[in-house]
Amino acid sequence: MTLHEITAIQETALAALAVAESADVVEQIRIQYLGRNGTLPALMKSLGAVSPEDRAAIGKATNALRTAIEEGIAAKKTTFDTMASRDGVALPSVDFSLPGRWHTVGTPHPISSVIEEVVRIFSRLGFTVADGPDIETNFNNFVALNTADHHPSRDPSDTFWLTDDLLLRTQTSPIQIRAMLANKKPPVRIVTPGRCYRRDTTDATHSANFHQIEGLYVDTVPISLADLKSTLAYFAREMMGPDVKVRFRPHFFPFTEPSVEVDFSCHICHGKGCRVCKMSGWIEILGAGMVDPRVYAKVGYPSDVYGYAFGMGVERIAMIKYGITDIRLLYENDVRYLTQFA
Repeated sequence: MTLHEITAIQETALAALAVAESADVVEQIRIQYLGRNGTLPALMKSLGAVSPEDRAAIGKATNALRTAIEEGIAAKKTTFDTMASRDGVALPSVDFSLPGRWHTVGTPHPISSVIEEVVRIFSRLGFTVADGPDIETNFNNFVALNTADHHPSRDPSDTFWLTDDLLLRTQTSPIQIRAMLANKKPPVRIVTPGRCYRRDTTDATHSANFHQIEGLYVDTVPISLADLKSTLAYFAREMMGPDVKVRFRPHFFPFTEPSVEVDFSCHICHGKGCRVCKMSGWIEILGAGMVDPRVYAKVGYPSDVYGYAFGMGVERIAMIKYGITDIRLLYENDVRYLTQFA
């Protein structure tokens, strides 16, 4: 192999590219010279047989040959990509007579829409939004909320424990604890939207990842269960319509006493009974109650404060409000499905 032979190969390759009339021909030339079994790899393998005094010059000429061919191929491909030949007249490859591609405008996710609407409703009552980390401490998630050591929610089969003290929060109630610890003097009036995690087997109504919105109002002025009921009745009318009714049922939560489950009359059948409310006329929406005094003791609040708390599942409200039958549809990110709730 000599410098003259390398120069001849380069002239032949560039001449072939110059007369190439299609991208397919250019690709064949690329394979012939640069492919695995092409001319350039063969030349590189033969460098070992070149005498030491000529090897540097031959190697430099071979690299220059590769560069020249690669640049010629790139230039030719650019020509074919930008121009097309029709009736001997050079025209742009884009047909401007075709209709344009319209870009659709995105829509809020149903979960985001529900969170924003709930926040707007409670902001009109003086509540502000508080946030907290997804990774919580045992104290904030359980101890300060008066959750007994033997409570089932503490079991590793129900909660994602990261260490002996850290876990993925099972509710947004720890944000309430953080707010009270940060504000040593009431009042505290917050709503706490956020993501929660529990070891639930995913099915039509359960998910290991879900969202909650909780609320807390603590003050030094007397606050009663009647105040809680009026607040939730206002929320029900704003969220589900002016004709909705509210029903309170006794329940138990470790961090409130007394505690209640709150049902809204079915907004589909207006209390007559249908598939959505399972023929009962009522839909369970949230849990609530007066804050247990033992919670105040955990955060250092005096015993003469008053307050209530409530919490609801965002996915549950979204499913009821929009008639969604399977919670998994909210997480599959099928744009065709989600945009119908805009």
